[in-house]
Order: sequence, then C-alpha cells, then structure tokens
Amino acid sequence: MAFDIEMIKEVYSRMTERVDAARKMVGKPLTLAEKILYNHLWDGKAKQIFRRGVDYVNFAPDRIACQDATAQMALLQFMQAGKKSVAVPTTVHCDHLIQAKVGADKDLQNAINTSSEVFNFLGSVSNKYGIGFWKPGAGIIHQVVLENYAFPGGMMIGTDSHTVNAGGLGMIAIGVGGADAVDVMAGMAWELKFPKLIGIKLTGKLSGWTAPKDVILKVAGILTVKGGTGAIIEYFGEGAKALSATGKGTICNMGAEVGATTSTFGYDKSIERYLRATGRDEVADEANKIASYLTGDDEVYENPEQYFDEVIEINLSELKPHINGPFSPDLSTPVGEMTEKAITNEWPLDVEWGLIGSCTNSSYEDLSRAASIAKQAVDKQVVAKAEFGINPGSEQVRFTADRDGLLNIFEDLDAKIFTNACGPCIGQWAREGSEKQEKNTIIHSFNRNFSKRADGNPNTYAFVASPEMVTAIAISGKLDFNPMTDTLTNKKGEVVKFDEPTGFELPPKGFDVDDPGYVAPIVDGSEIEIDVNSTSKRLQLLTPFTPIGNKIEDAKLLIKAFGKCTTDHISMAGPWLRFRGHLDNISNNMLIGAVNAFNKETNKVKNQLTGKYGPVPDTARAYKKAGVYSIVVGDHNYGEGSSREHAAMEPRHLGVAAVIVKSFARIHETNLKKQGMLGLTFANENDYDLIKENDTFNFLDLDQFAPGKQLTLEIVHSGGDKNTIKLNHTYNKGQIEWFKEGSALNLIKKQNH
Repeated sequence: MAFDIEMIKEVYSRMTERVDAARKMVGKPLTLAEKILYNHLWDGKAKQIFRRGVDYVNFAPDRIACQDATAQMALLQFMQAGKKSVAVPTTVHCDHLIQAKVGADKDLQNAINTSSEVFNFLGSVSNKYGIGFWKPGAGIIHQVVLENYAFPGGMMIGTDSHTVNAGGLGMIAIGVGGADAVDVMAGMAWELKFPKLIGIKLTGKLSGWTAPKDVILKVAGILTVKGGTGAIIEYFGEGAKALSATGKGTICNMGAEVGATTSTFGYDKSIERYLRATGRDEVADEANKIASYLTGDDEVYENPEQYFDEVIEINLSELKPHINGPFSPDLSTPVGEMTEKAITNEWPLDVEWGLIGSCTNSSYEDLSRAASIAKQAVDKQVVAKAEFGINPGSEQVRFTADRDGLLNIFEDLDAKIFTNACGPCIGQWAREGSEKQEKNTIIHSFNRNFSKRADGNPNTYAFVASPEMVTAIAISGKLDFNPMTDTLTNKKGEVVKFDEPTGFELPPKGFDVDDPGYVAPIVDGSEIEIDVNSTSKRLQLLTPFTPIGNKIEDAKLLIKAFGKCTTDHISMAGPWLRFRGHLDNISNNMLIGAVNAFNKETNKVKNQLTGKYGPVPDTARAYKKAGVYSIVVGDHNYGEGSSREHAAMEPRHLGVAAVIVKSFARIHETNLKKQGMLGLTFANENDYDLIKENDTFNFLDLDQFAPGKQLTLEIVHSGGDKNTIKLNHTYNKGQIEWFKEGSALNLIKKQNH
C-alpha cells in the first residue's frame, strides 16, 4: 500500500516546472540535492540564487516522522501550538523504549507493562491530531519509513538524527529537534541554511566480503565526524547504481556520523525494485514519469568538480571490508590490519558480543548475508565463541525472515532474537555484568559506538562493521579475525574456512506480514481529551520558557567541557529514556557525562556559591534558585550525535543562558536557538583556554544582538583580572526573535494568537 499517494503526486506534478525554473535561475545544471531543495521552497519557484553555507532558506517538507523518545517532547510542544491537526503527514514510531534483555516476546511485554503510560499518551495524541501511530514492536522508525513512506525526490524531517536513512530511496531526509518538527506540524516554514554539496563518485562493484556498510565506514575515515557538517552528500556513478536500495539506506544512515545534513542517491532501477517489492507500484510508476528529475543532471556527474564543493571517488572493486572504532565511528581500520593496531592501543582482542540489526543494517539483505555465514558455522560444526544478538528492523522484515528460515539459522548458533526495536544500539540493553565495568570488546553493525552507548560500561570497546563481518568475527571470538584468509577449528578438531557471504537483495518469495503494527488516526479527533497526571514521573505538561533578556551579568561558569561532548554526554539515553516526556526529571542527567576540564572528572563541578563540588544538575539548580544565570563552555563539534532536543531543553530549564564552544554540530546548534538560548562560538578558538574554574561572565552588548554582528564577552576571573573576547554566532533576524521571545514555540503561539 502506498501511503499519501496524492501528496506524492502533487510533489511530482510541480517538480519539472520548479526544477526548470531553478536551473534557469542559477544558469547551470543541477545536482539531485539542489533539485529537491528548489522543489520544496516555501515560497514556490526560485526567485534567487542561494549561497551554499551562507543563506538561510525556508522550506516546505512533505512529511514528518518521530520516534517515541523524542515524540513525547515534540507532541507536548505541539499541544501548546493551538492547532486542531498536523499540517503535513506525520507518524510516531514506538521503538526506543523497549529494552533488550531476554528475547523479543518477553522484552516487548515488559516494555508495554513499564511504559504503557507513555505509549497510551502517544497513541491518544496521535489519534487526536491525525498522526499515524506505529505500535511497540512494529519496527525501528527508519526501516519502517524506508518500507512505507520514503519516496524519490521527497523531503522529510524527523526527530532523530538517522532520519537520513531515507536518502536510500532518493529523498532529502533530515534529522531535526522536536521544535523544528512542531513548526512544520503547525503549518509553518522550516528553516535550513542552504547546504554545501559533497559529491561521492562510486565506480566498480562490490564483491566478496565487502558490503555497502564498508562504503560509509571508508567515507567516515576520510571525512571524520565533522567533515560533512553543513553539507549534503550525494552519491553517484555506476557503483552507486549497482547498490541495493537498502544498501544505499545503510550508507545514508551513517552519514549522520560525519556530521552531514543528509545523504542521498539518484533514482534508479534498484530503488524502483524496492518500491515495487514493498507494495508501492504506484509510487514507482509516478517516479518513472519524471525519472530524469529524480537524479542529478548528466553534466553534473560527468564533471563533478564543477558542481560540488568537494568530490571523493571510491572504487568499490578495490574497497576492503572495514572495522571502525572504538569510541568514535570514524576511526577506520581495514580488516586484516587490526592485530598490530589493537595491540598498540591495548584494545581487547577477545570479542564477547556480536550484534546485528538496528536501523542501520536491518534489511532482509543484511540478515540473509549474515545468515549465510551463520549457516556455514552450523554446517561446519563451528561453535560461536561470542554471544550473539539480533534486532530486526521491522515486523515485516522479521516475519519474512522467519518465514524463510533465516532466524532459525541464527537460533542454531544460540543467538538471541530481540524485539523489532533499537535496543543495544541506543543503550537499551540490560547486558548481564555490565555494571562491573570490566574492559571488554563487542562488535556490531550499528552506527554509533561512543563510550557507554551500548551497555553503559565506559570500558566496553565497541567496533562497527557490516552484519556479515560482525557474524564472522563473533563466531571466531577474535577482533582481528580475517575471514578472507584465516581459518577456524570446529568441534571435531578440523580446520575450516568461511566461504564468501551470499544473500538476496529482496526476498525471493516477496515480503509478507500478518500485522505490521500500524494504527491509523480517526478522521476527527477533536473530541479526544489528553490527560496528563500531575503526579506522573514520566510525563509533564510544559510551561513556556521566560525570555533570557538582553542583560546577562555575573553569570557563573557551570562546566567547561573537555574534549568530545556529544548529545550522549549532555543528555544520556539508556535508562534515562523513561523520562523523555518529563523535562524536570530528565534534567537530572544534564551534562553528567561531560568531562570537567579542570579535574578531568565527570559530573563533578564547582559551585561558586558554596565553593563545594557536586553534580552538574544540582549545581545548575542552585544557580537557578539564586537567580543567577550559568554558562557552559565546550570544545569542537559540541552536540555531535543524536538529534535529541533534550540536550538543549535541559540546560534552558536549569538556567543556562549561553553555550560557548569552538564549533557546534548542526542539529544541536539549531536546538539551542529554538529554545531561546545563546549558542555562540569563540571568534578566537584559543580563548577557550582563558576560561577558569571560578569565572563569571558579563555580556557587554547583548542589547545590540544582530545578524552578522559579533557579541562581546567580559570574563571576570576570581582575582579580579578580566579578559574581553569576541564571540561569533549564526543567528539571523528570525532566530534572534526566538531568543527575544524566549523560544521559537513562544513566537509560534504569539503569531497564532
């Protein structure tokens, strides 16, 4: 079934006219990304040339997707907007609040028992406002979107950083904070700085042990975790066309790990095959009518250096399988070169767990290729040395894989089949023994491997690889096992070797499912009452933020974060997910994972009012109670990682007025702006070193806050010495209004009123 087919037809009906007008305006051929962006301008046909990385532009996305952890806060905000229903097709997916522990059925039931209040709230709000609802167990948001909603040439936003997965079907799909989604739900324009463009030309063809995952593992090694910031990555070339649609999705998914705004591929035969296999013949038929508009112009791909800001070329025929990690998804090592590197860095070589699935690699193709390795182990009587876990991406994938006997193969290796949910990928994993914090290695096919992310243990060294490579390494029990050259000894003492993995792009007998888990909203939900218990520990109605104002004086340093500070450090997931709908409760995890630059400890900062050290949230609350603003200082790429807006809402709630860093990750900077805070960068990066533990801050010219104008900060040290420095910002006129009103939502309410 094709959801929202009339909307898709409308997008396609205007595309030729708008793209032709844009091509005429800019006076040159267009990339696919440019075509989609220009077709989704809020004001219609292009009337000007937008400068990449400079101009803020208003867009009209086609749809929105929210996962249950972020949907709570997004919908709590939308409830304040005063609208009867959402303005664009929107869905909510219950995939984050299910903890992996025993196995699918028991884990799912336990999640329903413990989070029924939240699931019922999300279901009721979805019904009231015309939002499609995917029940717990239906699948992971990004795989479900790929199977049901993604379409070539479309634009969507989602309240999860891996919304970019939908680029595998030729979309511009972008992860945002909930406040951005609320704008679009409320029928307003969505603002984005016009992205730069990175072109990645793929030549040759994958074979053997090399998988689509290895493309993005290689790209991550080239670009690093911030090399794609502010850019859309567009893949093209014969190698791109040879990839499966779900393989394209895997590559786009992990584009979030290089900081890219999103990634995408042009419409081709593999995308058409996937659309038809997932019951969307009508979408494929409509796409075929304008196929040349759903990919970049020929001249662009023939001379990419003339049209992209950066071009990278990868020969898939020469690409080797990779393993990335630990602790950062861009630390890239070709398989076969791990031994020396691991020994030098003291990475544990014994592998305790192998995990496959998640939104990154949970397709039928992924499972079938991994199963081909697992079956060889069973047939050759090799005992798996590591424990093994699987998170199917959707009920449709799980049902089909079970029907075709793939899951039985894994179970023959004593694998645990977890629920169709995120599970260990986001820290929702009750791993036995993790509380001991012992040094150990795991390997998975997920996208992120930050410290503590999978199991809460800071000493778990997590490595990322393709599902088939994860399977082989988990069976061997050794991180440096190279299945292309190395052998194993089976139960009989015989030496055996793996053959190359094989699999199916699509299920030979087609997809099938009994209950996909979708609940359509009623036609008119105006009579539905949303009740939130005032004593609830899980949900809390929001109170609008009060404007910070243009006079910030004697603000105290809350924390100077040292090194990598991701949204996991600012607002942890795992057990804290249960508080995602209760701002005050979840604020108790604010910055507890950030490293204090002065003592190199976590969650231990100096309270300048008492002179004592204590937890970051408690210190912030003390400042707030005393009527004193606080300041957070950070390093490069601050806010890297998940799109969770809680990492911005918690500091705002606890009285942080400004976050001053060397550089921001895109989504987090926007989230700070949306919540009416100051997100600023040092004009001179070395000024980070001026900040001392007992500093207070005075903003000298905040009353002159204006686009393109630096702000002046006076740093007052404990001895009375002062430094005056300049701070940069990227606020435009509209964003400054968010700050003046106290938040973007406050401005929406004012305008609606």
